[in-house]
Amino acid sequence: MALLTKEAEEKIIGLLLAEGLADANLVSRVQTNITPDQSVLNELLAQKVISNDMVAHATALVIGVPYVELKNITIDQDILTKIPYEAQARVLAIPLGEKDGLLNVAMADVTNVQYTDYISNLINQPIRVWMSSERGIREMLEKNHGDFSGVKEAVRETNEEVLEKDQTEVKTIIQDSPISKALNTILSYAAKTKASDIHIEPLEDSLIIRCRVDGVLRRIMDLPKTVAPALVSRIKILSNLKIDEHRIPQDGQFTVLVDGKEIDLRIAISPVTWGEQVVIRLLDKEGTTMEIDKMGMTGRALRSVLSGIRKPNGMILTSGPTGSGKSTTLYALIQQIKSEEINIVTLEDPVEYKMEGINQIQVNLDAGLTFASGLRSILRQDPDVVMVGEIRDGETAGLAVQAALTGHLVFSTLHTNSAAGILPRLLEMGIEPFLLASTLNVVIGQRLVRRITEKREIYKSSDLETTGINSIVGDLLPQTEEEVASVSEDLGYPGLPVKNDKNYMLAKGMESKETPGGYKGRAGLYETIDVDEDIQKMITKHATAAEIMRLARSKGTVTMRQDGILKVLSGITSIEEVNRVASDLS
Repeated sequence: MALLTKEAEEKIIGLLLAEGLADANLVSRVQTNITPDQSVLNELLAQKVISNDMVAHATALVIGVPYVELKNITIDQDILTKIPYEAQARVLAIPLGEKDGLLNVAMADVTNVQYTDYISNLINQPIRVWMSSERGIREMLEKNHGDFSGVKEAVRETNEEVLEKDQTEVKTIIQDSPISKALNTILSYAAKTKASDIHIEPLEDSLIIRCRVDGVLRRIMDLPKTVAPALVSRIKILSNLKIDEHRIPQDGQFTVLVDGKEIDLRIAISPVTWGEQVVIRLLDKEGTTMEIDKMGMTGRALRSVLSGIRKPNGMILTSGPTGSGKSTTLYALIQQIKSEEINIVTLEDPVEYKMEGINQIQVNLDAGLTFASGLRSILRQDPDVVMVGEIRDGETAGLAVQAALTGHLVFSTLHTNSAAGILPRLLEMGIEPFLLASTLNVVIGQRLVRRITEKREIYKSSDLETTGINSIVGDLLPQTEEEVASVSEDLGYPGLPVKNDKNYMLAKGMESKETPGGYKGRAGLYETIDVDEDIQKMITKHATAAEIMRLARSKGTVTMRQDGILKVLSGITSIEEVNRVASDLS
């Protein structure tokens, strides 16, 4: 709380009483029972007669500075980095934004001239001070940076140890050093926020930590560059990697226990300009749904895929960029057909989720176990269903096709931009068109979007948004009220609106500490193509992906972008999210 004179305290208490925010009898009792040198406000706060927020707001009015409630404010990441985190935490100050050459800063103690001068000199820019409560600022610090007090202390202790020892002795000081506590704190934070990846990236003068939450990277903290060797070495030790190897990439893995739950970590370390970059993938089976309909696949796409996996043989392929949920989709599809009556064997790199009742094989390049050699071995194990984690080359593609031709049901993934792109990609790998046409059951394209949180507000679409929605899904939407039930059932989205040219009711999530941006969790955007006789003829003619997609759409395929807009109209996601991940898709 700001340092106030007795006169200012009296004015604040008078204001609170006048506004009915404090009980006059309780205030009088406190004033009677304290000594002259004690602060009435502090005692009222201690006895919870008034709140910190009340005092902050009243103080701002009395001393004539603007007040800001930080609870529902979103601050741009570029603005947050204007003041280093250490300085924000030290003086309890949050940068809000820039205007007219001034940086607006919310502070808990606006009367402290040393603090304001410190911030202004630190950033070499004049500031305009706003009053906010200490509680609000601390919550904002935790929201934007996490609770990393343990990391800061560990970093300080590690710096002292590193300074005392030669850098070549880093290995000897990190086994039980404070840097272990720092790493544990970072991993725990990532697990609790449902992050899928942690990026540890060295810069010239610092080390930044970023987490990918719901597909979006967020910078969570900066560390001194001096702790980089110890932190990276600790990760290498846990991953059984070579601690003295800094010239080539290394991959490893280990498991951590967070809140009684095991989380598998996949480690990728690469040399970069300013040191070694570490990317940690977190694999939390309990936090991932394995039910295909709950992942976002519905309507025509779901019916198409379920039809494809019920066939006794053939190939089901899914495509999309890295991190689009392809492997999770395959696991969910295998979950649909898993039975004691069939033998399911998978070949993965890495084995992301361990599933009971399935024989999973880990690719091991050092031992010569590649996708191709492993697939040859699998076919001698009397499998009914084979899952190949990824088709990366022509040899693996050829073996997968041969497996499908000889009576096996084959699941796999490729890196292409769309479902239709799978077909020419396999042709480029050297697969004969007639073999491809006769083995493919269904191909899937997918992306992931963030889900709008349950706490939301509803608004009417703008003219521009309405025009965009109509241009993408106008032909799919019900044209009359009588068609709503049948069209909604066909597409798998209950209660779709009738097409109109004015506006649609859309949802926007309410941002909070637990739901940054108003989002929580993710859903898939899907498009599927049934490889029927007409599509088979196009494959044999070496048709392009665009030509195949045009034919598929004429047969009822819903594109990923269309699926995204249908999810927008159903309140699952937002137009901004669909544009973020699928703006380049028709």
